[in-house]
Amino acid sequence: MNRTRIATWKPLYSADMLRATGRAPIAPFRRPLGMVVRVAREPAVHTLLRRCQLVSGVVLLVYLSLHLINHALGIWSLDLAGRGLALALRVWRSVPGTVLLYGASLLHFSLALRTIYGRRHWKMPLAEWVRLWAGLSLPLLLIRHVVSTRLASSLYGFEPNYERIVISLITSGTQGLQLALLAPGWVHGCLGLWLRMRHRAGARRAKPYLMGLLVGLPMLSAAGFVRMKQAVLALCIGPLRTDPKLVAHQLSLDAWRHNILMLYLSLLIGAFVAGQLRNWRERRQLRKAAMTI
Repeated sequence: MNRTRIATWKPLYSADMLRATGRAPIAPFRRPLGMVVRVAREPAVHTLLRRCQLVSGVVLLVYLSLHLINHALGIWSLDLAGRGLALALRVWRSVPGTVLLYGASLLHFSLALRTIYGRRHWKMPLAEWVRLWAGLSLPLLLIRHVVSTRLASSLYGFEPNYERIVISLITSGTQGLQLALLAPGWVHGCLGLWLRMRHRAGARRAKPYLMGLLVGLPMLSAAGFVRMKQAVLALCIGPLRTDPKLVAHQLSLDAWRHNILMLYLSLLIGAFVAGQLRNWRERRQLRKAAMTI
């Protein structure tokens, strides 16, 4: 019976010879048990953080949507918009509403800082750049809004209604800024939600209606604000007068607004710079490792 000889591979040089010349073969890398557990745990943590980002973003989008709807009610009457504002204040200024709104804001912003820090590169599609720009613009509105309403009410007893708010915006010349900053936050929330839901058949079928909502609601909100402005100007006789409590504490409110804004910008810049330093350190370590092989 013929037997076929099976050829076995033999190295040209033995391991002892290579070791003697300082070129010993590199031992295969074996991950420690702790590293294996950490790598296995990373997808679960990533999924949890993505869900937290989605839930907190939906809370903020609901808040912004109700804000836009409330402005749109001004198309019909200032009184109707005022009743909507009273209902919104009752919801968001309750203990559960306050915890939900500000907790979602802090969580969403913290995750945004983590994303900025964790980016290895900034080559993104246009939609991602638009979403990033719109999201970073939203706190500019929220800071001004929170200081002018919630903080002024908590510290100095200012009770906001649409007549006082509209007069304050007109006299400060920031009504255009208020309208302009509503749009980026709305675009950021809608675009982020669409990027999560676009793979579902129902979302694709509803795309035309969602586009109509995306464009239509901010336009109705702007129209409602213009109508409320006209109604307030018609009611006021003589020059417009800002609420005395806001006038008396204007410098303090401006200081609060400035300090919070500087903190926000410092955190953004700090996260970006820290991420770039981390990337530079990793590239340097990779170059050193490549030179030693």
